[in-house]
Amino acid sequence: MQYSNILKQTFKQTTRARRPAGKTPHKPLLPPLQLYRCILREHRNLHPTQRELGDQYVKNEFKLHKNTDNPLYIVGFLASWQDYLHMITRGEWEEGTLSTDLLDKMSPEQVTQLYELMKEAEQLKSGGE
Repeated sequence: MQYSNILKQTFKQTTRARRPAGKTPHKPLLPPLQLYRCILREHRNLHPTQRELGDQYVKNEFKLHKNTDNPLYIVGFLASWQDYLHMITRGEWEEGTLSTDLLDKMSPEQVTQLYELMKEAEQLKSGGE
């Protein structure tokens, strides 16, 4: 994967620990390729149908955002995926819910994509049992 100079520059600027209000400090942001590989590696611990769906989604998202030039978007993208990695590593994804605040911040396209993902997950779950 080739990343633009902006991506590399943004990564260098964001490797400091992020400190969200009221939370313990996170680790510095991982480089995109390392983060991608860690997520796929962590998916090996999932049920085969969940792994298939998760791997496909992760590969799609990273491919779609590979050539993004907006530094703020890159930081948000990497931070969100790193939070996801921490969540699945600790096994918290099964009880995960979205807050109303987070849903309100999503674009209509993101809500549609989330709904399609939910339908696919439910279909896999009902077909797998």
